[in-house]
Amino acid sequence: MQVERWTGRVTGGPLEDVYVYAAPVRLWHWLTVVLFAVLAVTGYFIGAPPPAIGGEATNSFLFGWIRTIHFVAAMLMIVAFVVRIYWAFVGNSHTRAIFLPPLWSWAFWRGLFGDIASYGFLRNDDERWVGHNPLALAGMFFMFTLGMLVLIFTGLGLYSQASGWGSGWMNAFGWVTVLLGTPQAVRTVHHFAMWYVVIFALVHMYMVFRQDIVGRSTIISTMVNGIRMFKGEPRG
Repeated sequence: MQVERWTGRVTGGPLEDVYVYAAPVRLWHWLTVVLFAVLAVTGYFIGAPPPAIGGEATNSFLFGWIRTIHFVAAMLMIVAFVVRIYWAFVGNSHTRAIFLPPLWSWAFWRGLFGDIASYGFLRNDDERWVGHNPLALAGMFFMFTLGMLVLIFTGLGLYSQASGWGSGWMNAFGWVTVLLGTPQAVRTVHHFAMWYVVIFALVHMYMVFRQDIVGRSTIISTMVNGIRMFKGEPRG
């Protein structure tokens, strides 16, 4: 099977199953799905607290539990993301793609505009890709990877504010508040970054299901068993 160097586009030859995503990448993916869902829901309630449930405040720890779950999920997410960055160095080329997309390659941009036309149902001749197609890769990098970095650093900046200036947390992440100017600015950026990644997640799900149904290769099952399988014979 012939594959384009920078993009992973299948250009010809007999089709073969390709082991793309190793078990640590797949585990990180599904763990991130669960943790981000928990963070989005609890984060929403932290930004827009639920109404009082009545009775003595000492008899309820509802908001305390919301914050606790948010903090625990956030720390797990950060650890998983750091491990994912480590795996980008020790794994195969596909593990590095969401951190280093081939923006220098004309073939990448050609594929990106072709994917836009394909996902918009403006053409029917979908290409085959071993890893992420260029449009998915661009979304992963510009919306997920960069969005997650903003969420992580602003989240740690907010968490450190509870410890006060001079604490270890503020010594490590107080620069976030200094950079953005005020604690409220950190909260605002953190809030918008959450919605930014939520929008990515919704678009990502549309792209995945659409491609798995009408595309010429497996998508969802690849993130379950790690193997990309192709449908039919390539042109050329």
